[in-house]
Amino acid sequence: MSGEADVLFEEIGLAGVITLNRPKALNALTLDMVREIRPKLKAWAGDPRIARVIIRAAGDRAFCAGGDIRALHDWGRARAPEFLDFYREEYQLNAFIKHFPKPYIALLDGITMGGGVGLSVHGSHRVATERLTFAMPETGIGLFPDVGGTYFLPRCPGAVGMYLGLTGARIKAADALNAGIATHAAASADLPALLERLTEATDVEDALAAYARPPAEAPLAAMRDSIDRHFRGDSVEAILASLESDPGEWAQQNARALRGKSPTSLKIAHRQLKEGAKLGFDDCMRLEYRLVNRVFEGHDFYEGVRAVIIDKDQEPKWQPASLAEVSPAMVDAYFAPLPAELPL
Repeated sequence: MSGEADVLFEEIGLAGVITLNRPKALNALTLDMVREIRPKLKAWAGDPRIARVIIRAAGDRAFCAGGDIRALHDWGRARAPEFLDFYREEYQLNAFIKHFPKPYIALLDGITMGGGVGLSVHGSHRVATERLTFAMPETGIGLFPDVGGTYFLPRCPGAVGMYLGLTGARIKAADALNAGIATHAAASADLPALLERLTEATDVEDALAAYARPPAEAPLAAMRDSIDRHFRGDSVEAILASLESDPGEWAQQNARALRGKSPTSLKIAHRQLKEGAKLGFDDCMRLEYRLVNRVFEGHDFYEGVRAVIIDKDQEPKWQPASLAEVSPAMVDAYFAPLPAELPL
């Protein structure tokens, strides 16, 4: 993967192969990468020589750690159009992947968060290795679990999606499989052979089965009763109160985690996931575009990125600073229709 391009495209046997190629940046997704991937997918969708698409990443640390958050922060601060351009085109790419007419196989080997989730979880096949670390950490930077989180998180079993979306908890391959985020498992060391098999095999499922390496028991499965009991609350305040009333270490740890997140983001995310359970995929993406337009005009995203990524003091000064100060009207404003909704 020595080429200088940030994303590489190859046609190997029956497959179109995409390689995210920014390993030093944990393959963080840029606007230029989004703009290269979508037209290539469109071309492959109509190409009878290409039976499937495989997306993988260079390096040994990450599939894709998310969007290029520092660039987005700087664009937003400058009120540059590229901020909303990125989210509009990224969400359109997410929708294109969801509706892709051929098998779309993501090889999730390493950190997979935020924008990397959007590049993978909506495809037909998501192969997790033992090196997978999956998370949707957006509430910790004043954002919300986007890139289709509105759709896939509510469709995780029980209240697992709400737990992941609010807390930003990190999970490994076994939990990703249990939650339906991954569809298959394989050993990291087997990925080169699996890739070769996938470019040649007539049947994708047979190829994946040949290299299946089911991981150990999923830790979250053992916590389902606690997750469902605490995270099915009708409000963020109810969830937090439930956690705080439980003296167990797990509950107290998650209560502390929630108290550190943006209060506005938590309330947005809670409503977002409740609404997403009742919406089709495209309407979920339109909803996310409404939300990110309001984030662009707000405070907490810029403050969260400053605290976590730029200054790294881990002490964001959220505005408002408490859940009690985030009124229903303030939340409603995030969900109000736009003059021009996301075109899909």
